[in-house]
Amino acid sequence: MDIIKVSGTSRTSAVAGAIAGVVREHKRAEVQAIGASAVNQAVKAMALARGYLAEDGIDVAYVSEFVDVDIEGKIRTAIKFTVEPR
Repeated sequence: MDIIKVSGTSRTSAVAGAIAGVVREHKRAEVQAIGASAVNQAVKAMALARGYLAEDGIDVAYVSEFVDVDIEGKIRTAIKFTVEPR
């Protein structure tokens, strides 16, 4: 399962659809964002995805954590959200 990477310019509805699709297929999704605007887009997308999944009778919860990510040789701190059914 791939990590869904969100940027500050990501469309929330597209990310929400990706999250919902991955949760339906794999029973969990991982969403990663670096920076305030990316985290904002990710949180809005997870709220939308929760609504999409609720229509299918799937109630999800989110857990967040900090992770270090290597981008072009530099270590950056990202926030990773794990989305799983309750």
